Amino acid sequence: QVQLGESGGGLVQAGGSLRLSCATSGRTFRSYSMGWFRQAPGKEREFVAAIRWSGGSTYYADSVKGRFTISRDNAKNTVYLQMNSLKPEDTAFYYCAADSRQFNTRNSGSYYSTESTYDYWGQGTQVTVSS
Repeated sequence: QVQLGESGGGLVQAGGSLRLSCATSGRTFRSYSMGWFRQAPGKEREFVAAIRWSGGSTYYADSVKGRFTISRDNAKNTVYLQMNSLKPEDTAFYYCAADSRQFNTRNSGSYYSTESTYDYWGQGTQVTVSS
């Protein structure tokens, strides 16, 4: 069983920055690809960013490309989402997720942007961007 815990959400003005963290339990974190998703009120959950287990490939939704950066620290079992130039439309509940297929060889943006790829989900953290 993998447990995920997000932190770092909050209220920020448009143009500001936040860094979300997702701490993961277990000693197999380094073998998992990780993703961030978000859900705004009244909307479907949507893909934000993903990083493969190797850290060598990252994927982003078009809406955040150039503003958000996903990274991981395997020594700390943590994945991060650095969010810059935040916009009111970034307001949402942000979730991290883990793909527990160890050392997954898939290398496709469409694969890692799909919710069903991920087996474990955190509880989420709220991000609110004021205009």
